[in-house]
Amino acid sequence: MIDLTTRYLGLSLTSPLVASASPLGERLDTICRLEDAGAAAVVLPSLFEEQISLESEQLDHHLSHGAESYAEALSYFPDLHTYRLGPDGYLEHVRRAKARVRIPVIGSLNGVSSGGWIDYARRIEQAGADALELNIYHIPTDPVVSGAEVEQMYFDLVRDVKASVTVPVAVKLGHAFTAMANVASRLDAAGADALVLFNRFYQPDFDLETLEVTPRLTLSHSWELLLRLHWTAILYGHVRADLAVTGGVHTAEDVLKAMMAGARAAMLASALLQDGIEHLGRIRTDLVTWMETHEYESIRQMQGSMSYRAVRAPAAFERANYMKVLGSM
Repeated sequence: MIDLTTRYLGLSLTSPLVASASPLGERLDTICRLEDAGAAAVVLPSLFEEQISLESEQLDHHLSHGAESYAEALSYFPDLHTYRLGPDGYLEHVRRAKARVRIPVIGSLNGVSSGGWIDYARRIEQAGADALELNIYHIPTDPVVSGAEVEQMYFDLVRDVKASVTVPVAVKLGHAFTAMANVASRLDAAGADALVLFNRFYQPDFDLETLEVTPRLTLSHSWELLLRLHWTAILYGHVRADLAVTGGVHTAEDVLKAMMAGARAAMLASALLQDGIEHLGRIRTDLVTWMETHEYESIRQMQGSMSYRAVRAPAAFERANYMKVLGSM
């Protein structure tokens, strides 16, 4: 019998299929449907630093006029007009989700600065969350702020959140770092229990008729997985933290590649928004079929088998591969 189980954030998962933070985690009935369809865990939509820091009337204005600054911004996803969970409502949502499903429920905090709002990491833990995903979504636009300062902000934030909770903490980060391997290593040293690769920074567009900057949603595609595979394969074995892939996971083949690169979990959002929650069941079935055909007995058997440390030609992950590709044109 094919064994799809894996361990992520110290949690035993029935498969590597995890529903990442999206509007699908906003309703209890939808979370139940995710579990029934085969999700091994669910990451709830984020509670934003701004939601905690601002008064409610300021929050409404801030969200409607600055939505393009959020990783899960209200105007980017369909049917998000009901996403008005304030801090207290969010904690209650965690409690109710934990009472309704058997799969792990992972809370999510979205912020960039150390401050009093971090206290909510502890409150999310107390509400029953099995783990916490820290979604650091930051676009440094100040030209006097150096890359080293930005990186230190990440390390300080992870350290402070870890000091607030006892549950495992995953760090979801973007890919635009000069020295990704060093950043990953230092986040690992700061206490991150997992690294989620990578956040997708949604870009605003220009409306040429109204001359306004407008938010724009582009759901992910499988080709975006390549960047995630690249860095997962490089980091595997170099950091203690678990690795998870998010962004571009749409098919069983995508999941298999993520596992072979070294991931413990493959997270889906766009695929489920586009193809429906039932798509999880199809991916799970295709996983089992592929593994039976290729004589794999378990997910653990393949994890890291295509990583930088495992392949015969690790130069494929480095500059030599760039030269080889150009030479083949």
